[in-house]
Amino acid sequence: MMVCDFLLRSAGRCPDKEAIVAAGRRITYRELADAARGVAGWLAAAGLQPGDRVGILLDDPVDYVSCYFGALLSGGVVVALNTQTSARTLGGILNDCGVSRLFTHRKLWKYVGPILSTTPALRRLAVAGGTSGLEGAPAFVASLEEVLREKLVPNSRFRVPCPDSELGTRNSELRTWNPEDLAQIIYTSGTTGEPKGVMLRHSNLVANTASIVEYLRLTERDRVMAVLPFFYSYGNSVLLTHMAVGGTLVVNQSFLYPNVVLDQMQAERVTGFSGVPSTYALLLHRSAIRNYRFPDLRYATQAGGAMAPSLAREVREVLPGTAIYIMYGQTEASARLSYLDPGDLLRKAGSIGKAIPGVTLSVLKASGEPAGVGEVGEIVARGPNLMAGYWGQPGATAEVLGPEGLRTGDLATVDEEGYLYIVSRKSELIKSGAHRVGPKEIEDVLLEHPAVHEAAVLGVPHDILGEAIKACVVLKVAASCGEKELLRHCRKELPAYKVPQVIEFLDELPKTDTGKIRKVDLK
Repeated sequence: MMVCDFLLRSAGRCPDKEAIVAAGRRITYRELADAARGVAGWLAAAGLQPGDRVGILLDDPVDYVSCYFGALLSGGVVVALNTQTSARTLGGILNDCGVSRLFTHRKLWKYVGPILSTTPALRRLAVAGGTSGLEGAPAFVASLEEVLREKLVPNSRFRVPCPDSELGTRNSELRTWNPEDLAQIIYTSGTTGEPKGVMLRHSNLVANTASIVEYLRLTERDRVMAVLPFFYSYGNSVLLTHMAVGGTLVVNQSFLYPNVVLDQMQAERVTGFSGVPSTYALLLHRSAIRNYRFPDLRYATQAGGAMAPSLAREVREVLPGTAIYIMYGQTEASARLSYLDPGDLLRKAGSIGKAIPGVTLSVLKASGEPAGVGEVGEIVARGPNLMAGYWGQPGATAEVLGPEGLRTGDLATVDEEGYLYIVSRKSELIKSGAHRVGPKEIEDVLLEHPAVHEAAVLGVPHDILGEAIKACVVLKVAASCGEKELLRHCRKELPAYKVPQVIEFLDELPKTDTGKIRKVDLK
């Protein structure tokens, strides 16, 4: 199976079902498939060859999904781009992987226009919102609205629907489609350094999607509140899982007004919600979620960083009838590696659970031997969802992909029942005197204080210790708490060598656009 089959098969089974609800629009699977076919037709006419990279710089969810599946349908490789960017960053990514076709919006032309002369591989652009008056626009700019109305003429370049689809039949001249072909390049968010292009095959994404569908028990009756951007691997997995089962995406990716999202969740009777820890922190501390009831909300998932046990307990209290899934993964694993069953949320507080179906996880010591119960080691993963490598970086690929699997860079312990507990990123381990300290335990303790909204712990240079432990703390709205009080709290819960030497109070923590804390900025 290829990733584009998710849309095509759902459109064949339930063509008139809502696929996307966003900004007052309700798009059926038939309409979405037709738009994707229009994109595929335009790309073919524009000379796209199998394996060519197709960039998507769009924040409209309907346009984004149409271009995503259209690019795959035509044999292209999707490069999803962060709309919160700069001309320099965008140009670097386009040149890094040689994007030759780009879909964007005129409001983002301020990033695209200045780099046209320095991105020689870029040959065709389609712009939403009108093409007139675009400064420096070349002759090969098309209107995305017209592209979406293109009619697909099946030929050897296209992935056409399966025989049981009412949209068409398989073409006998269809080129050989290989699940090992690249489907997508996702650039890592760069929380600790420069982003790298993670190459994901169709087989990687299909395997991960099937596994997530299995343990979340997703069906076409599911309606997920999608607040995460689709260019992010977590958001991408939410998109693919619901397209695969014929579910509905209720999309609002602006979280500036969380109560608006909560209103939509009630009105649309959503059955699922997905967020990162900062998403849940905002809902709990800066929204009116305690005044809402969600009788249709079957499940909620959390990934994109460790959720503190105190936050997990609070989420459980606020959503008593909802199954809470704590999940762990990486872009390099097509999104997901493990999950904690909702029944174990309180019994195994702080755990990321066990491997998802089809994946094997080991915790290995530096010697390569399995870590014993309670011993710290690196999580190593094996499974069909692991990336092909980093685009154009064989050295970086070899550092993390080897015969034993994917070395995640995450340090963890395993308990007597096989449940995993993250200790730290290897790169974030604090070397303070003779001790090696993982920041997560300290962050969890800080978050247990009733005044603390968010916390990040890191090592900073120290003349004697090598590194001192520093905590950066954001307080809840209207809360009052000083350094001495937080230090007393830490001394009650932590051994002396893990108590921060420095506490700095901030109005907010620097984050990526996907909600991950950028400790490199704090350093």
